[in-house]
Amino acid sequence: MANGSCDGCGRPVTVTGGIANLWTFGEESEGSAMTLELADGTSHLLCYPCIEALPDEGEPTATDIERLEQVDEETSRLDVL
Repeated sequence: MANGSCDGCGRPVTVTGGIANLWTFGEESEGSAMTLELADGTSHLLCYPCIEALPDEGEPTATDIERLEQVDEETSRLDVL
């Protein structure tokens, strides 16, 4: 698994994929983040709490990613402008 930090809130994350995870099975194979390619052409590594905090209406954009912040270990939210 690759390690990094969430582009939204900055918490440490793990990402599955690549040759290192070819034969990895079980709980540890899921990782804690995904890279999303947005409609505005940007891509971002986001933890699952940040993905859940993205707006449901319309397509998320880089501006929405910039507004994400960490609340605690399990939740994120959009910063109020």
